[in-house]
Amino acid sequence: MLKDKKILLIISGGIAAYKTLDLIRLIKKNHGEVQCILTKGGEQFVTPLSVSSLSQNKVYTDLWSLDDEAEMGHIRLSRESDLILVAPASADIIAKMAHGMANDLASTTLLASNKPILIAPAMNPEMWSNPAVQENMATLQKHGIIEIPPTSGEMACGETGIGRMSEPEDIYKAITDFFFEQPLKGNSALVTSGPTYEPIDPVRFIGNRSSGKQGHAIARALQRSGAEVTLVSGPSNMPDPQGVNVIHVETAEQMFNACDAALPVNIAVCAAAVSDWTADEMQGHKIKKTSSDHVPELKLKQTQDILKHISNHETKRPQLVIGFAAETQNIEANAKAKLSKKKCDWVIANEVGADKNGIEKAFASDENQIYLISQNEVEKWGRASKDKIAHDLVQRIIKKLEKT
Repeated sequence: MLKDKKILLIISGGIAAYKTLDLIRLIKKNHGEVQCILTKGGEQFVTPLSVSSLSQNKVYTDLWSLDDEAEMGHIRLSRESDLILVAPASADIIAKMAHGMANDLASTTLLASNKPILIAPAMNPEMWSNPAVQENMATLQKHGIIEIPPTSGEMACGETGIGRMSEPEDIYKAITDFFFEQPLKGNSALVTSGPTYEPIDPVRFIGNRSSGKQGHAIARALQRSGAEVTLVSGPSNMPDPQGVNVIHVETAEQMFNACDAALPVNIAVCAAAVSDWTADEMQGHKIKKTSSDHVPELKLKQTQDILKHISNHETKRPQLVIGFAAETQNIEANAKAKLSKKKCDWVIANEVGADKNGIEKAFASDENQIYLISQNEVEKWGRASKDKIAHDLVQRIIKKLEKT
């Protein structure tokens, strides 16, 4: 299946490095060619001899090798490959990639590369959730580097959480998907993401805590599957996904107009947390506090219902319309009611708000737990990273479209 495909595998430090031996076997079994770079950290977990024996190629470890660098090895290795894979991708090599560092063979090769790059992160759950690591990952996504999301489970250190490197079979599938599988090619998709801000006066607004992480992850996953994606995003700190047409808006009205203009599409995923109300009349100047006991009256009006509009469009309804329901109680019942009222095909429901420790369950979190609700079924998905949920949701979308 991978005949004539050349993969440069960079193995960085981490206990998950042992899994790359099985990955090399899978690639070779399917007639792919593997060249390997082993970092000093990687050598603490697997040996150059074991990697060389399985790949049937020389293993490269040293930036200062006289033989290799006489041929500009860090340039040649990247140029001769069709794809570069970093697995495991440690916090250290992710930081080097994000900041353009080049102090060893692996980081120098990555910086000199003009080829597509996939990374499979692996680290302690607290390290993975650290803001510094997440900021570095956002930078890599902005640069077009494709992430194979880590999974949740028990770690070698004994802790449990998101940080386990994906299994070799899943990484191999990501490689074959990159080369061959674009099941949504020829399809168009509309995704909404983030909050909306409804101005009260030039200073104040009505808003919510949505970060846009889930909607942006879905847009990326759809694009990687071959769809032509338009992302309509409210105010968010998330970087624009590579290869996606991004339209930035602020208010519900602006989002409605942008979505309507993007139709027709095959798939619509309304993940944005759109305000249900907006000020009946925005004040032209900042509302001043005139006295300690005076509270100004704020009149509200309903915003236009984007999901309902798309689901009930007479001429441009997408084949598949998916809504989101952020709930604080009665999740299934409220989501089922929304499905019926809006006449969409699926509703993705999740519980928002803080847990007993004060940690946000969905908004602003890198993780989520969802219910996928259709006319005939309710599925509760296990808590996972938003990237993993986006990937699994797109796989479900692909299966649905294949049946229609």
